[in-house]
Amino acid sequence: MILKSFAALLLLFAGGASAVHPKIVEVKGFSVIGISVRTNNAREMTPNGLIGGQWQKLMQQNMLAKIPERLDPNVLVLNTNYASDKNGDYDYVIGAKVNPSAKTPDGMVKLHVPSGKYAVFTSDKGPIQQVTVGVWKKIWSYEDSGEGKRAYKADYEVHDARSADPQNSRIDVYVGVK
Repeated sequence: MILKSFAALLLLFAGGASAVHPKIVEVKGFSVIGISVRTNNAREMTPNGLIGGQWQKLMQQNMLAKIPERLDPNVLVLNTNYASDKNGDYDYVIGAKVNPSAKTPDGMVKLHVPSGKYAVFTSDKGPIQQVTVGVWKKIWSYEDSGEGKRAYKADYEVHDARSADPQNSRIDVYVGVK
């Protein structure tokens, strides 16, 4: 359902993204518990992509309700453990920010988002699949322009109250930078 046609949307947005100037912020490290899959952007542009299935699992199995000691109602998507850069494998985790001492439920992982400098990109408003892919295209364009130097340690999307309506959503993406 959510992000089901992720591959088609990546192809749709493969054309140039406009230059953007993100806000740079310092973030204090925090813990995330969620469900995880290892993937890469090339795979996600095919019918064998895994991200759509992760969102279906999250919703159909009510995984968010199983996450203990949540610190806020937001859904976080964490991209971490990068093999190299935007072309390599990474762990894609959907979950929530939690108390660092929270116990990890079976079938989930707990990871730490490191403290550091992050570039914050805010998506346009619209259908969640389109705005998510659109903001990532802006991030890749930002990086390709040489303007931003990504750290490739951890990046995360914040799906807050602004994304409650999947047809009229807005998200923020925090990209770790050097």
